[in-house]
Amino acid sequence: MKRSFHIYIALSLISCADIFAQADISMATHWNNRANYNPASIARTDYLFIYFNTRKQWMGVNGAPTVFNIQSSEYFNDISSAIGVHLVGDYIGASQVYNPMFTYAYRIAKKDRWAMAMGLSAGVFARTVNGSLFEADNTNDPSIFFNYENKTKPDLNVGFEFQNLHFIYGFSSTHLFSIGKSDSLFLNTNHQYGYAIYKNDDPQTFSYSAGIQIVNRKDFIDAEANFSFRLKHLPKTINGPLLKGPQEVLDIGITCRTSRQITLLCGIMVTPYLRIGYAYDQSLLTRLRNNETHEIMIEYRIPARAASATVRCGSKEFWYH
Repeated sequence: MKRSFHIYIALSLISCADIFAQADISMATHWNNRANYNPASIARTDYLFIYFNTRKQWMGVNGAPTVFNIQSSEYFNDISSAIGVHLVGDYIGASQVYNPMFTYAYRIAKKDRWAMAMGLSAGVFARTVNGSLFEADNTNDPSIFFNYENKTKPDLNVGFEFQNLHFIYGFSSTHLFSIGKSDSLFLNTNHQYGYAIYKNDDPQTFSYSAGIQIVNRKDFIDAEANFSFRLKHLPKTINGPLLKGPQEVLDIGITCRTSRQITLLCGIMVTPYLRIGYAYDQSLLTRLRNNETHEIMIEYRIPARAASATVRCGSKEFWYH
C-alpha cells in the first residue's frame, strides 16, 4: 500500500489527467456550511460567520487526501449584500492545491416569507505537482511525470439559493474558467451542485433537518442524503441577539452517498456562538474498508450587535440558515 497511491496518481497522469482534478474538496460537514461550492449561501443576516474544517481521508494510505477549509463572511444590511473570503488547501499524493477566493452575495427578501441570494466567488486555483514523490518501480519509464511544476489560474464560482421558513433550495457551478479547457492537470474541472434541504426549528426541545444533494463531477454523478437531529434547551436569560428562544446544544446526523460511503456526524455548542463538530466516514469499498476518514469543524458566530446587520430577514422569528 506504501507506493500504490502514488503509482495510481502517476498512471492517471498518463491515461486521464482529469483524475488529478476531478473533484472539489469532499467535506462531510458541508451541510453546515455550503460556501466553498455555493457563494450565495453566505448571505446570513444575523452575524459575522467564521468557519474552519479539516479532513484526513483514508487513514493508513500513503499520499491520501488531506484538506483544510477556512471561510469568513459578513452581511451588510445597508447594501443587502454579504462579503466573504475563503481559502481551501488540498494535499493529495504528489499534488498540492491552494484556492483562495473572494465572495460576494446579494440578497432580496420579502419580510418573513422568503429570501433569495445570488453569489459570485472569484480568485485563483494554484496547483503544484512534485513528480519526484512518485515511487515508481521503473524510474526510467518515460511516461511517468517526474518533474516539479506549478501553475496558477483564475477561478470563478457562481450560485443561487432560495430560502423560506423551512426549505432551502440551491444551485451552483464551480470552476467556470475550466469549461472547455484541456489543461485539466492544472485546473479543477467544472462541477454543478443542486440541493434541497428541509429544516424544522419549531419544536421547543429539538430541531431536525433532511436534505439531498446531487453533484455532477464531469465524469460521474454523485448523490447524497443527510438527516440531522439537534437537541435544544431554553436559556435562563436572554442577553444577546442570538439568544432568542430555545438554543441548540447537541446534534447528531448521518449521511449516505452513492459513492458507497456512510458518514456519522456530531456537534456540540460550546457556547451559544461557538460550535465544534466531528465527522467519521466509512467507505464501503473493499479496498478502503479499513481506511477510515476523520473530519473536524469549528464554527464561530459574532452576533449582529457587533456586526453590521440589524434585522433578521424582516422578522425576528425568521432564521436564515
